[in-house]
Amino acid sequence: MSNKFSKYENDAVRLMRESEIGILSTMSEKFSGYPFGSFVSYVSAKDRTILFYFSDLAEHTKNLMQDSKSSLTIFKVNEKGDNQNSNRLTLLGDLDLMDKKRSDLIQDHYFNMLPESKSYANMHDFNFYKFVPSQIRWIGGFGAIAWLKPEDWHQLNIEWSEAEKDIISHMNEDHSEAITASLNAQYGLNCDKATMISLCIDGYYVVANETKYFISFDEPCLTRKSYKDMLVKQARLYS
Repeated sequence: MSNKFSKYENDAVRLMRESEIGILSTMSEKFSGYPFGSFVSYVSAKDRTILFYFSDLAEHTKNLMQDSKSSLTIFKVNEKGDNQNSNRLTLLGDLDLMDKKRSDLIQDHYFNMLPESKSYANMHDFNFYKFVPSQIRWIGGFGAIAWLKPEDWHQLNIEWSEAEKDIISHMNEDHSEAITASLNAQYGLNCDKATMISLCIDGYYVVANETKYFISFDEPCLTRKSYKDMLVKQARLYS
């Protein structure tokens, strides 16, 4: 991958990781041939797949039962200037209803990232869906446009996954200052304390002052060694 396209991928991943809302377009069951757009929340999984938690009563869910083809558009609105020059990402793919076994494996991660969604678990018509992009379109402003390669996007073999809780516990107990320094450096903040809550191949999530932030890495980390090396690199860079 060229340096330009590598940067596009890194920027696209960061936008996906930092956000948790987007516009999901499905093919309308009621109005055949027309796309139907829905404002939705999502959680990005450790390997860059997208997770949703939908009610069976939602219009987009009814559409998905007839045709799983869909697209998710994620965007960042510029506070000033031309919004046509803002970052946006469109992911095309199929939405897959997850069975109970697979849902049980991801629900803790989902509710950890979107705790307000846990209240829906008492309703029996909510189910988890998995979205694996097959095509990826990135627009990072004027002239920064590309179709990204799905084979570069998907990262499936995560060696550190089962050690996630131990890594988080160790970092919060022994390296809290490094976590906070990384947050302040990447976001230009002056927080006193940040707490690590979740890991992914592209970085990790922290909470500070009741706000969630994504701390990004320079490159994906799939092994425990590469993850540790990246954390050490950031600690030296930002401390």
